[in-house]
Amino acid sequence: MRSPSRLRRSTTTEIRWVIVMADHALLSFLIPLLAAMAFAGGVYALAYPYFSADRQKDRRLESVSGRNRKLGGALAEVQSSRKKSVADTLKEMDDRQKAKKKITMGLRLERAGLKQTPRDFYIISATLGIVLGGLSFNFLTLPIAATVVAVFLGAFGIPRWVLAKMTKRRQAKFSSHLANAIDVVVRGVKSGLPLNECLQVIARESPEPLAGEFRNVVEQQRLGVPLADALERMYDRIPLAEVRFLTIVIAIQQQAGGNLSEALGNLSGVLRDRHMLALKVKALSAEAKASAMVLASLPPGVMLMVYMSSPSYMTPLFTTTPGRFMVALGAVWMTIGILVMKKMINFKF
Repeated sequence: MRSPSRLRRSTTTEIRWVIVMADHALLSFLIPLLAAMAFAGGVYALAYPYFSADRQKDRRLESVSGRNRKLGGALAEVQSSRKKSVADTLKEMDDRQKAKKKITMGLRLERAGLKQTPRDFYIISATLGIVLGGLSFNFLTLPIAATVVAVFLGAFGIPRWVLAKMTKRRQAKFSSHLANAIDVVVRGVKSGLPLNECLQVIARESPEPLAGEFRNVVEQQRLGVPLADALERMYDRIPLAEVRFLTIVIAIQQQAGGNLSEALGNLSGVLRDRHMLALKVKALSAEAKASAMVLASLPPGVMLMVYMSSPSYMTPLFTTTPGRFMVALGAVWMTIGILVMKKMINFKF
Protein backbone atom coordinates (compact mmCIF):
# COMPACT_ATOMS: atom_id res chain seq x y z
CA MET A 1 0.00 0.00 0.00
CA ARG A 2 1.02 3.57 -0.70
CA SER A 3 1.71 5.89 2.12
CA PRO A 4 -0.50 8.95 2.55
CA SER A 5 2.34 11.29 1.61
CA ARG A 6 2.97 9.46 -1.70
CA LEU A 7 -0.76 9.41 -2.40
CA ARG A 8 -1.03 13.18 -1.90
CA ARG A 9 2.05 13.74 -4.09
CA SER A 10 0.63 11.64 -6.94
CA THR A 11 -2.75 13.35 -6.67
CA THR A 12 -1.12 16.79 -6.88
CA THR A 13 0.87 15.72 -9.95
CA GLU A 14 -2.27 14.46 -11.68
CA ILE A 15 -4.12 17.71 -10.91
CA ARG A 16 -1.24 19.77 -12.36
CA TRP A 17 -1.14 17.60 -15.47
CA VAL A 18 -4.89 18.05 -15.96
CA ILE A 19 -4.54 21.84 -15.57
CA VAL A 20 -1.67 21.96 -18.10
CA MET A 21 -3.65 19.94 -20.60
CA ALA A 22 -6.67 22.18 -20.13
CA ASP A 23 -4.56 25.32 -20.69
CA HIS A 24 -3.01 23.80 -23.80
CA ALA A 25 -6.43 22.90 -25.19
CA LEU A 26 -7.76 26.41 -24.41
CA LEU A 27 -4.76 28.09 -26.09
CA SER A 28 -5.06 25.82 -29.12
CA PHE A 29 -8.69 26.94 -29.43
CA LEU A 30 -8.25 30.68 -28.70
CA ILE A 31 -5.30 31.34 -31.03
CA PRO A 32 -7.08 30.22 -34.24
CA LEU A 33 -10.21 32.04 -33.06
CA LEU A 34 -8.34 35.32 -32.54
CA ALA A 35 -6.52 34.93 -35.86
CA ALA A 36 -9.82 34.34 -37.66
CA MET A 37 -11.39 37.38 -35.99
CA ALA A 38 -8.42 39.58 -36.93
CA PHE A 39 -8.55 38.38 -40.53
CA ALA A 40 -12.29 38.99 -40.70
CA GLY A 41 -11.87 42.48 -39.21
CA GLY A 42 -9.18 43.37 -41.77
CA VAL A 43 -11.29 42.14 -44.66
CA TYR A 44 -14.27 44.10 -43.34
CA ALA A 45 -12.24 47.30 -42.94
CA LEU A 46 -10.91 47.03 -46.48
CA ALA A 47 -14.15 46.04 -48.13
CA TYR A 48 -16.56 48.27 -46.20
CA PRO A 49 -15.90 51.54 -48.10
CA TYR A 50 -16.58 49.83 -51.43
CA PHE A 51 -20.01 48.59 -50.39
CA SER A 52 -21.24 51.35 -48.09
CA ALA A 53 -23.30 54.41 -48.92
CA ASP A 54 -20.41 56.70 -47.92
CA ARG A 55 -18.39 55.40 -50.86
CA GLN A 56 -21.18 56.30 -53.25
CA LYS A 57 -21.52 59.70 -51.64
CA ASP A 58 -17.79 60.31 -51.99
CA ARG A 59 -17.94 59.32 -55.64
CA ARG A 60 -20.78 61.76 -56.27
CA LEU A 61 -18.91 64.55 -54.46
CA GLU A 62 -15.76 63.83 -56.43
CA SER A 63 -17.63 63.89 -59.72
CA VAL A 64 -19.35 67.19 -58.84
CA SER A 65 -16.13 68.80 -57.59
CA GLY A 66 -14.30 67.51 -60.66
CA ARG A 67 -16.87 69.16 -62.94
CA ASN A 68 -16.63 72.37 -60.89
CA ARG A 69 -12.85 72.32 -61.12
CA LYS A 70 -13.01 71.80 -64.86
CA LEU A 71 -15.54 74.64 -65.21
CA GLY A 72 -13.49 76.93 -62.96
CA GLY A 73 -10.33 76.06 -64.85
CA ALA A 74 -12.03 76.84 -68.15
CA LEU A 75 -13.32 80.18 -66.85
CA ALA A 76 -9.91 81.04 -65.40
CA GLU A 77 -8.27 80.13 -68.70
CA VAL A 78 -10.73 82.36 -70.60
CA GLN A 79 -10.12 85.26 -68.20
CA SER A 80 -6.36 84.83 -68.36
CA SER A 81 -6.48 84.74 -72.16
CA ARG A 82 -8.55 87.94 -72.17
CA LYS A 83 -6.14 89.66 -69.81
CA LYS A 84 -3.21 88.52 -71.88
CA SER A 85 -4.80 89.77 -75.10
CA VAL A 86 -5.56 93.15 -73.52
CA ALA A 87 -2.02 93.40 -72.15
CA ASP A 88 -0.57 92.46 -75.53
CA THR A 89 -2.75 95.05 -77.24
CA LEU A 90 -1.66 97.78 -74.82
CA LYS A 91 1.96 96.78 -75.26
CA GLU A 92 1.64 96.93 -79.04
CA MET A 93 0.07 100.39 -78.78
CA ASP A 94 2.88 101.59 -76.56
CA ASP A 95 5.50 100.12 -78.89
CA ARG A 96 3.91 101.86 -81.87
CA GLN A 97 3.85 105.17 -80.07
CA LYS A 98 7.45 104.79 -78.96
CA ALA A 99 8.47 103.91 -82.48
CA LYS A 100 6.63 106.90 -83.93
CA LYS A 101 7.75 109.47 -81.38
CA LYS A 102 11.44 110.09 -81.08
CA ILE A 103 12.60 111.24 -77.65
CA THR A 104 14.29 114.54 -78.27
CA MET A 105 16.44 116.49 -75.84
CA GLY A 106 13.66 119.06 -75.42
CA LEU A 107 11.25 116.32 -74.34
CA ARG A 108 13.81 114.95 -71.89
CA LEU A 109 14.29 118.38 -70.35
CA GLU A 110 10.51 118.76 -70.14
CA ARG A 111 10.21 115.38 -68.42
CA ALA A 112 12.79 116.49 -65.87
CA GLY A 113 10.82 119.69 -65.20
CA LEU A 114 13.58 122.01 -66.44
CA LYS A 115 12.96 125.27 -68.28
CA GLN A 116 16.26 125.27 -70.13
CA THR A 117 16.43 124.75 -73.88
CA PRO A 118 18.45 121.99 -75.55
CA ARG A 119 21.02 124.61 -76.58
CA ASP A 120 21.59 125.57 -72.95
CA PHE A 121 21.99 121.91 -72.02
CA TYR A 122 24.57 121.31 -74.71
CA ILE A 123 26.53 124.42 -73.69
CA ILE A 124 26.56 123.32 -70.04
CA SER A 125 27.66 119.79 -71.03
CA ALA A 126 30.50 121.07 -73.22
CA THR A 127 31.68 123.44 -70.51
CA LEU A 128 31.68 120.68 -67.91
CA GLY A 129 33.64 118.38 -70.22
CA ILE A 130 36.28 121.04 -70.86
CA VAL A 131 36.61 121.83 -67.15
CA LEU A 132 37.05 118.17 -66.18
CA GLY A 133 39.53 117.63 -69.00
CA GLY A 134 41.59 120.64 -67.92
CA LEU A 135 41.62 119.54 -64.30
CA SER A 136 42.67 116.02 -65.25
CA PHE A 137 45.49 117.12 -67.57
CA ASN A 138 46.90 120.19 -65.74
CA PHE A 139 46.33 119.60 -62.04
CA LEU A 140 46.15 115.80 -61.72
CA THR A 141 48.71 115.23 -64.54
CA LEU A 142 46.85 112.21 -65.83
CA PRO A 143 47.74 110.61 -69.17
CA ILE A 144 46.03 111.59 -72.41
CA ALA A 145 43.73 108.56 -72.37
CA ALA A 146 42.49 109.40 -68.86
CA THR A 147 41.99 113.04 -69.92
CA VAL A 148 39.89 111.93 -72.90
CA VAL A 149 37.80 109.74 -70.62
CA ALA A 150 37.30 112.69 -68.23
CA VAL A 151 36.19 114.94 -71.10
CA PHE A 152 33.75 112.28 -72.33
CA LEU A 153 32.28 111.82 -68.83
CA GLY A 154 31.93 115.56 -68.32
CA ALA A 155 30.33 116.22 -71.70
CA PHE A 156 28.06 113.20 -72.09
CA GLY A 157 27.98 111.06 -68.95
CA ILE A 158 27.42 113.28 -65.93
CA PRO A 159 24.85 115.72 -67.44
CA ARG A 160 22.67 112.93 -68.81
CA TRP A 161 22.96 110.96 -65.57
CA VAL A 162 21.83 114.02 -63.57
CA LEU A 163 18.99 114.58 -66.05
CA ALA A 164 17.84 110.95 -65.70
CA LYS A 165 17.93 111.22 -61.89
CA MET A 166 15.85 114.41 -61.94
CA THR A 167 13.34 112.80 -64.30
CA LYS A 168 13.02 109.71 -62.12
CA ARG A 169 12.56 111.79 -58.97
CA ARG A 170 9.88 113.92 -60.62
CA GLN A 171 8.01 110.89 -61.91
CA ALA A 172 8.12 109.25 -58.46
CA LYS A 173 6.68 112.40 -56.87
CA PHE A 174 3.95 112.57 -59.53
CA SER A 175 3.04 108.90 -59.02
CA SER A 176 2.85 109.24 -55.24
CA HIS A 177 0.16 111.99 -55.48
CA LEU A 178 -1.82 110.69 -58.46
CA ALA A 179 -4.12 108.41 -56.42
CA ASN A 180 -5.18 111.33 -54.20
CA ALA A 181 -5.90 113.42 -57.28
CA ILE A 182 -8.07 110.66 -58.74
CA ASP A 183 -9.96 110.49 -55.42
CA VAL A 184 -10.66 114.22 -55.79
CA VAL A 185 -12.11 113.55 -59.25
CA VAL A 186 -14.23 110.66 -57.90
CA ARG A 187 -15.68 112.75 -55.08
CA GLY A 188 -16.31 115.67 -57.43
CA VAL A 189 -18.10 113.53 -60.01
CA LYS A 190 -20.24 111.90 -57.31
CA SER A 191 -21.21 115.34 -55.99
CA GLY A 192 -22.31 116.47 -59.45
CA LEU A 193 -19.33 118.48 -60.70
CA PRO A 194 -18.25 118.08 -64.33
CA LEU A 195 -14.94 116.41 -65.09
CA ASN A 196 -13.31 119.62 -66.31
CA GLU A 197 -14.08 121.37 -63.02
CA CYS A 198 -12.55 118.48 -61.08
CA LEU A 199 -9.38 118.76 -63.15
CA GLN A 200 -9.22 122.46 -62.38
CA VAL A 201 -9.46 121.67 -58.65
CA ILE A 202 -6.49 119.32 -59.02
CA ALA A 203 -4.54 121.98 -60.93
CA ARG A 204 -5.16 124.53 -58.17
CA GLU A 205 -4.74 122.49 -54.98
CA SER A 206 -2.39 119.61 -55.76
CA PRO A 207 1.38 119.76 -55.14
CA GLU A 208 3.92 119.98 -57.91
CA PRO A 209 4.54 118.39 -60.39
CA LEU A 210 0.94 117.13 -60.38
CA ALA A 211 -0.54 120.62 -60.40
CA GLY A 212 1.60 121.79 -63.31
CA GLU A 213 0.78 118.78 -65.49
CA PHE A 214 -2.97 119.03 -64.91
CA ARG A 215 -2.74 122.79 -65.41
CA ASN A 216 -1.37 122.10 -68.87
CA VAL A 217 -4.25 119.68 -69.51
CA VAL A 218 -6.81 122.31 -68.47
CA GLU A 219 -5.20 125.01 -70.61
CA GLN A 220 -5.14 122.70 -73.62
CA GLN A 221 -8.83 121.97 -73.12
CA ARG A 222 -9.56 125.71 -73.10
CA LEU A 223 -7.80 125.94 -76.45
CA GLY A 224 -10.06 123.25 -77.90
CA VAL A 225 -7.88 120.15 -77.50
CA PRO A 226 -9.95 117.04 -76.59
CA LEU A 227 -9.38 115.62 -73.13
CA ALA A 228 -8.08 112.30 -74.46
CA ASP A 229 -5.45 114.05 -76.60
CA ALA A 230 -4.44 116.28 -73.70
CA LEU A 231 -3.94 113.24 -71.50
CA GLU A 232 -1.93 111.55 -74.27
CA ARG A 233 0.39 114.57 -74.31
CA MET A 234 0.67 114.37 -70.53
CA TYR A 235 1.68 110.73 -70.93
CA ASP A 236 4.43 111.85 -73.31
CA ARG A 237 5.76 114.14 -70.58
CA ILE A 238 5.19 111.62 -67.76
CA PRO A 239 5.69 108.15 -69.30
CA LEU A 240 4.29 106.15 -66.39
CA ALA A 241 1.95 103.17 -66.40
CA GLU A 242 -0.33 104.99 -63.95
CA VAL A 243 -0.83 107.88 -66.36
CA ARG A 244 -1.46 105.39 -69.14
CA PHE A 245 -4.16 103.71 -67.06
CA LEU A 246 -5.84 107.06 -66.42
CA THR A 247 -5.72 107.94 -70.11
CA ILE A 248 -7.28 104.63 -71.16
CA VAL A 249 -10.05 104.78 -68.53
CA ILE A 250 -11.12 108.30 -69.47
CA ALA A 251 -10.87 107.59 -73.21
CA ILE A 252 -13.02 104.45 -72.91
CA GLN A 253 -15.57 106.28 -70.75
CA GLN A 254 -15.89 109.11 -73.26
CA GLN A 255 -16.36 106.68 -76.16
CA ALA A 256 -18.53 103.97 -74.57
CA GLY A 257 -20.01 105.73 -71.53
CA GLY A 258 -20.44 104.17 -68.12
CA ASN A 259 -19.96 105.03 -64.47
CA LEU A 260 -16.85 107.22 -64.43
CA SER A 261 -16.69 107.52 -60.65
CA GLU A 262 -16.68 103.73 -60.21
CA ALA A 263 -14.01 103.24 -62.87
CA LEU A 264 -11.79 105.95 -61.41
CA GLY A 265 -12.37 104.59 -57.90
CA ASN A 266 -11.14 101.18 -58.98
CA LEU A 267 -8.17 102.81 -60.69
CA SER A 268 -7.34 104.70 -57.51
CA GLY A 269 -7.34 101.45 -55.54
CA VAL A 270 -5.05 99.82 -58.10
CA LEU A 271 -2.64 102.76 -57.98
CA ARG A 272 -2.52 102.69 -54.19
CA ASP A 273 -1.79 98.96 -54.23
CA ARG A 274 1.00 99.50 -56.76
CA HIS A 275 2.46 102.27 -54.60
CA MET A 276 2.33 100.08 -51.49
CA LEU A 277 3.99 97.24 -53.40
CA ALA A 278 6.74 99.61 -54.55
CA LEU A 279 7.37 100.74 -50.96
CA LYS A 280 7.44 97.11 -49.79
CA VAL A 281 9.94 96.17 -52.49
CA LYS A 282 12.06 99.19 -51.55
CA ALA A 283 12.05 98.18 -47.89
CA LEU A 284 12.91 94.54 -48.62
CA SER A 285 15.75 95.46 -50.98
CA ALA A 286 17.26 98.18 -48.76
CA GLU A 287 19.71 95.79 -47.11
CA ALA A 288 20.84 94.39 -50.45
CA LYS A 289 21.33 97.92 -51.81
CA ALA A 290 23.39 98.91 -48.78
CA SER A 291 25.55 95.82 -49.17
CA ALA A 292 26.05 96.57 -52.87
CA MET A 293 27.08 100.15 -52.09
CA VAL A 294 29.59 99.00 -49.48
CA LEU A 295 31.07 96.36 -51.81
CA ALA A 296 31.29 98.84 -54.69
CA SER A 297 32.93 101.62 -52.66
CA LEU A 298 35.37 99.42 -50.70
CA PRO A 299 38.12 98.90 -53.37
CA PRO A 300 38.43 102.56 -54.46
CA GLY A 301 38.16 103.72 -50.85
CA VAL A 302 40.95 101.41 -49.71
CA MET A 303 43.07 102.47 -52.70
CA LEU A 304 42.60 106.15 -51.83
CA MET A 305 43.46 105.66 -48.17
CA VAL A 306 46.59 103.65 -49.03
CA TYR A 307 47.63 106.32 -51.55
CA MET A 308 47.19 109.06 -48.93
CA SER A 309 49.22 107.15 -46.33
CA SER A 310 52.02 105.88 -48.61
CA PRO A 311 51.97 107.33 -52.14
CA SER A 312 55.15 105.52 -53.20
CA TYR A 313 53.42 102.18 -52.59
CA MET A 314 50.55 102.98 -55.02
CA THR A 315 52.49 104.97 -57.63
CA PRO A 316 53.56 101.92 -59.72
CA LEU A 317 49.92 101.19 -60.44
CA PHE A 318 49.69 104.43 -62.43
CA THR A 319 53.23 104.82 -63.77
CA THR A 320 54.01 101.34 -65.11
CA THR A 321 52.33 99.39 -67.89
CA PRO A 322 51.49 96.31 -65.79
CA GLY A 323 50.07 98.57 -63.08
CA ARG A 324 47.83 100.40 -65.54
CA PHE A 325 46.73 97.11 -67.01
CA MET A 326 45.82 95.84 -63.54
CA VAL A 327 43.91 99.05 -62.73
CA ALA A 328 41.98 98.86 -66.02
CA LEU A 329 41.19 95.16 -65.50
CA GLY A 330 40.06 95.82 -61.93
CA ALA A 331 37.84 98.69 -63.10
CA VAL A 332 36.23 96.45 -65.72
CA TRP A 333 35.54 93.68 -63.21
CA MET A 334 34.21 96.17 -60.68
CA THR A 335 31.86 97.61 -63.29
CA ILE A 336 30.59 94.14 -64.19
CA GLY A 337 30.04 93.32 -60.51
CA ILE A 338 28.15 96.58 -59.91
CA LEU A 339 25.91 95.97 -62.91
CA VAL A 340 25.19 92.39 -61.76
CA MET A 341 24.31 93.57 -58.23
CA LYS A 342 22.10 96.30 -59.67
CA LYS A 343 20.29 93.74 -61.80
CA MET A 344 19.75 91.53 -58.76
CA ILE A 345 18.31 94.21 -56.47
CA ASN A 346 16.12 96.06 -58.99
CA PHE A 347 12.69 94.44 -59.23
CA LYS A 348 10.12 94.99 -61.93
CA PHE A 349 6.49 94.72 -60.89
